[in-house]
Amino acid sequence: MTISQQNDTKKHRPLSQDDPTPLYHRLYTRLKKDILDGTLKHGSQLPTEHELSQVFSISRVTAIRALNELAADGLVTRQRAKGTHVTHKYTPKPVKAPLIGMLQEIESMARHSVVKVIELNETRPPADVSEAFNLSAEEKMLKMIRVRIRDGEPFGYYISWSRGLDDTISVETIKSTPRLEIFRQNGVHITHVKQILTAMPASVEVAAELQVEPGFSLLKLVRQSFDKQEQLVDFLIALYHPERFQYHMDLTVEPE
Repeated sequence: MTISQQNDTKKHRPLSQDDPTPLYHRLYTRLKKDILDGTLKHGSQLPTEHELSQVFSISRVTAIRALNELAADGLVTRQRAKGTHVTHKYTPKPVKAPLIGMLQEIESMARHSVVKVIELNETRPPADVSEAFNLSAEEKMLKMIRVRIRDGEPFGYYISWSRGLDDTISVETIKSTPRLEIFRQNGVHITHVKQILTAMPASVEVAAELQVEPGFSLLKLVRQSFDKQEQLVDFLIALYHPERFQYHMDLTVEPE
């Protein structure tokens, strides 16, 4: 990280002279926060003591002490002539929230939209899905590709591979029954879900179904669902039109 990058960030303004906390500790705290939350990435180089003293209007001795404190915490390494580098590796922590409300929301969305079934068959999943399920070389899974439509507008494109579902499930069943209910009817009870939300451009096939141009930016949700034995039972990729679908979360801090 260069001195210009420091100046481009509002939070790297000069330290207040009114705060009674020692200047070195305030600089240490600020840099530590940036390291721990991933703003300063693993391997990045911090400004020199001289640059820090200019940016934060502090003495070089104060900057040195702050950097030494970070080194003592194991967050950076300091080498003569090579500078100070971040050694901490930031890992995003998943948000944990009650599952029951999310499953109810999923089921409600299914009941208040129309589904178009594009594919329903048993097939060999792609390598990443097979690895997630720990499948043997010959194992196949029930694959579904669906589009959900609300008020005449397609808002979601879903690809899923499922374990434990009856392979005689019909297209009509998929159209009339939420998948969570189908799981329950087949004795599969989901008790744990992992989700990752990112973005990706629409492929030609997906763009045609969602009525957008290829390359249009979509919300991508990857959801892995597990049963009581913590076995993966469903791997789903959902692609959402961002103007027709919103992902709401209402989180509160639990009492300590």
